[in-house]
Amino acid sequence: MRVLHTADFHAGRLLRGYDRTPEIHDALTEIAGLAKTERADAVLVSGDLFDTGNPSADAEAAVFDFFLRLRDAGIPGIVIAGNHDSAARLASVAGLLGWVGIQAVAQPTANPVDMVRSVQTRSGEALTVGALPFLSERRLVKAADLLGGDTGAWRQKYREGMGFFLRRLGEGFVPGHVNMLMAHTTMDGAVPSGSERTLQFDLANAYTVSGLQLPPGAQYVALGHVHKPQQVSEAPPAYYPGSVIQLDFGEAGEKKQVNLVEVEPGRPAQVHALPLASGKELRTIRVELEHVEARLTRETSFGGLLKVVVQAPAGTALPGLKDRVLKLMPNTLAVELDAKQDDLAVPDLRREGLSLMDLYERYYRERRGELPDDLRAAFQEADEAARTEDVA
Repeated sequence: MRVLHTADFHAGRLLRGYDRTPEIHDALTEIAGLAKTERADAVLVSGDLFDTGNPSADAEAAVFDFFLRLRDAGIPGIVIAGNHDSAARLASVAGLLGWVGIQAVAQPTANPVDMVRSVQTRSGEALTVGALPFLSERRLVKAADLLGGDTGAWRQKYREGMGFFLRRLGEGFVPGHVNMLMAHTTMDGAVPSGSERTLQFDLANAYTVSGLQLPPGAQYVALGHVHKPQQVSEAPPAYYPGSVIQLDFGEAGEKKQVNLVEVEPGRPAQVHALPLASGKELRTIRVELEHVEARLTRETSFGGLLKVVVQAPAGTALPGLKDRVLKLMPNTLAVELDAKQDDLAVPDLRREGLSLMDLYERYYRERRGELPDDLRAAFQEADEAARTEDVA
């Protein structure tokens, strides 16, 4: 049996206001082509199909076109929701996806058997997958309550709660089938890309799963959430294929891939990395102020996307700097000043007196520009919902 494993599409991603969706669409088209030419029997997608819970029409078109291409090739698939996806939104289209051969596991249910899915391949072999969508600590407590678990003890024991689900999914493995586990989570020892700030926070706060908790019957563990391709466990073998393009400058230089898993019932899996060619290359250039023109002239043949960091003495006035850079390199998305100033050296930027909305608006403006009205409204709604839930 040949199973193609991918994850972390992040369709709809904006980088400093630049829409990466066309590149992601190209990558998904490439992956669908690889699934066909490599004679994949099934495709596993380990979460984060979209970059936000309310994706654009173009983002949805890119992802659904991918599933249609798999349908046209006669290749079934199983997908789970990631932390960037709306579980409810994915669940709402699960029936439609089923018509094209894609089984979606969007959220946990009262019966863990519902998260175990099987695929009958063209070769006659059967694939059974225990599929665990992303569970935050808050969602884990709610799911545990549905299943009759000791929620009081699990509030501060994320690892034990995840272990409960992993064990139950492992109980769904079938002798004589190829048995795999799929999850969107952070494993001990995972190395994040430089872009994954929230993931680094999770690592620092130990919201991780140990390789020892993985069900031993899993012949392959298909992971999503970490954007850097890597293996994080040997027994059972657990892999992150990584994101499908370099999503932001923290991932610059990373080679992107999908995994092709060759496996038979009861036999060790053989994992092959298939490199991806889609997506613009990202690059960060650091240059001293007096050498801006000379340095950027050497980059005129670069066809990717740039971030230019200009080093200058503190207090230097730099009128027109961005225009100077863009004149030479119109593919520059960000021009930043690297100068030691007292007000920039304070991490919290004097946050006293600022509301959560103020902080989010400042964060968004610094990275992507002005905050859209619909996103502001969505953030306020989420903030109010969280406050109401915490009070309850």
